[in-house]
Amino acid sequence: VQLQASGGGLVQPGGSLRLSCAASGDIFSIDYMGWYRQAPGKQRELVAGINSGGINYADSVKGRFTISRDNAENTVYLQMNSLKPEDTAVYYCNADVTYRTIVPGFTKRNTFWGQGTQVTVSS
Repeated sequence: VQLQASGGGLVQPGGSLRLSCAASGDIFSIDYMGWYRQAPGKQRELVAGINSGGINYADSVKGRFTISRDNAENTVYLQMNSLKPEDTAVYYCNADVTYRTIVPGFTKRNTFWGQGTQVTVSS
């Protein structure tokens, strides 16, 4: 199973970006999908998460960011509006994936991470 993130870049304050993260492999199901970020010198923090039970956001992004997912495409999105310089970070996606193993009829569950995509908010 692999997660491929894309959509990062350089944007001016007040601008928007949309991140995408697609999961691929022999996937049986995906429960939780989320976005995290890590700024230089800081710990990785949760930005937003989504599963069948609902959606949660970090307080710092509420009202500005929207997480969504396309279950048919095993893809999670993060629409980021009204971006601020403090949103600058490497953004990582992750997902709790149940996948098929080489043993017929057997599955395993694990948490996978994408490779990260840089978001820079600067004038």
